[in-house]
Amino acid sequence: MPFNPEPFELLEALKIFSYVFLGTTALVFITMSLIALGARGKSGPGMVLRQVWSGIRELTEISLRRVAAIATLTYRESVRRKVLLVFVLFAVLFMFAGWFMGDSGAERPDLEVQFHVSFVLRTISWLMLPVVLLLSCWGLPEDIKARSLHTVVTKPVRRSEVVLGRMLGFASIGTLVLMVMGVVGYIWIQRQVPDGAREMLVCRVPVYGEIAFTDRDGDISSGTNVGFEWEFRKFIEGGTKARAIWKFDGITADAADEEGFLLFESRFEAFRLHKGDMSQTLLCVFNLYNEDETLRASTPAFPLDEFGHNLTRIDRRLVAYDTKTNESVTVDLFDDLAENGTLIVKAQCVDAGQFLGMAQSDLFVRLKNRSFLSGFVKSISGTWLMMVLVVIISVMASCFLKGPIAAMLTFTFIIIGEGFREFMETLVSFQFTGGGPVESIYRMVTHMNIQTKMDESIGAYAMKGIDSVLIGGLWLVQHIIPKFDHFSRLSQYLPNGFDVSWSAALLPCLATTLAFIFPCVLVGCYSLKLRELESK
Repeated sequence: MPFNPEPFELLEALKIFSYVFLGTTALVFITMSLIALGARGKSGPGMVLRQVWSGIRELTEISLRRVAAIATLTYRESVRRKVLLVFVLFAVLFMFAGWFMGDSGAERPDLEVQFHVSFVLRTISWLMLPVVLLLSCWGLPEDIKARSLHTVVTKPVRRSEVVLGRMLGFASIGTLVLMVMGVVGYIWIQRQVPDGAREMLVCRVPVYGEIAFTDRDGDISSGTNVGFEWEFRKFIEGGTKARAIWKFDGITADAADEEGFLLFESRFEAFRLHKGDMSQTLLCVFNLYNEDETLRASTPAFPLDEFGHNLTRIDRRLVAYDTKTNESVTVDLFDDLAENGTLIVKAQCVDAGQFLGMAQSDLFVRLKNRSFLSGFVKSISGTWLMMVLVVIISVMASCFLKGPIAAMLTFTFIIIGEGFREFMETLVSFQFTGGGPVESIYRMVTHMNIQTKMDESIGAYAMKGIDSVLIGGLWLVQHIIPKFDHFSRLSQYLPNGFDVSWSAALLPCLATTLAFIFPCVLVGCYSLKLRELESK
């Protein structure tokens, strides 16, 4: 699967947010105090402290009525600036999109649905984000240049209310555009998807388990590497004791379908050491165990569909082998095998000399399907959260930068948060050889191999200390930039026919957006208070 099924750790995220917010605030306060000390002498730090207190007091005295008034004016300004013309481009794309999507639903219904759903979600996000980004970045700078903001700040309106009103106004016009696009996109999918693929417009609800492997002798292992560069899947050898073991929790009678069967869906990869009978695919068997593995029930061997999904229906009444009595007994799937909600599934390859590859998400318990509409609304909600986050960052940047520079800064945030987070996490976690920046420079100058250990000298300890400080600063920068890949990953659920998970998809998007509201309002408020509005 192209998405990570791991749930989002909210408490850990709150802890990191506290560290980043307090650390950044302390760093900015110390820096401003030192600058003020050099410019104004001993009274400088006191002036900074008074400004901080003034900003905090201003935030506690915000008037929702004035914020709503500024948001209304911002909405009307956006309409006057012809923002709604984006609907014209949106309509043109949807009018001619069907020409390039053939009617191949009978051959590959899953791909047909994936093409149509992906097209709608990408079109909406790619049209929405540039519009709200440019609109939000140019709003305040244009008002300052036209001197229309001067009339506002002479009234009893606080800078924080101006920032909040701008954010709400731009978010409201973006919400209107997004809602219209979402309704049109949903109707377009329902009308354009061929009849042969219409039954694939569902949202599957998976329950994932934890995976482990045993080798050909039955000992615990990490799986077999067959030489593929992409190590997403590990392989088990057929005709041996090698197994892929999944442990599922929370398996109760509610997990059964309408007919009382437990449905497993799998997608394994075959690796052949010899040709064999090319007209026959590899065979796979599932062995079901209870938690202490005293009962074992096996499914009939089923042929592997290497280019699709394998569905295995498990009857509630099974014939199992009892290792305590060495007899075959009839058991209940939920009351006996999954007595405490825990079910162990061991997959084996029947064909000797062949291999089956699997990852954690390649086998899951499939619960009752949810409607396509519910998943579509969740996906659009994720796009809406990303739009709100872009508006928040854009308005904050426009409080201290001109329109083009603010747009470049926001776009840089998106690029780094989308494509370079993994690289930054590697640097911060010290998952590299050769040390940090200072140590790496020293090694390059002295032509020292990266595998050679540094001498235990004062200079070496000093370099490591400086590197630790630099890495700590990079850690702050890493978390100051929002993690936009949460939002891009969310758009992969629905095209693949899965329900958008709350804990693994929507919750991180919501937490990321909420985490940036208060800091961005704070930065925007102080920027407007310290900015010379007369400058153009």
